[in-house]
Amino acid sequence: MEVTAQQVSEWMVKEIRLKGSLYQTDAIEYVKANFGEQFVFVNENGNASLSKEVKKAFRKLHGGRIAWDRDGFFWAWT
Repeated sequence: MEVTAQQVSEWMVKEIRLKGSLYQTDAIEYVKANFGEQFVFVNENGNASLSKEVKKAFRKLHGGRIAWDRDGFFWAWT
């Protein structure tokens, strides 16, 4: 079965709901191992990042209820 960016973003929201936050490094490791490399890329700063499709689906799904902590590199429930 083909995995979609929507499924990845649903997993992210579920994790944040359960744990309160999700670190980017943990998300990237899990997504790579369980959903596939196609959802991860290396950005211009040389850091691993989630694909634009995942981020877009994620934003739409949480509708502003989850915030990105730029200093701590994690998402958290607001």
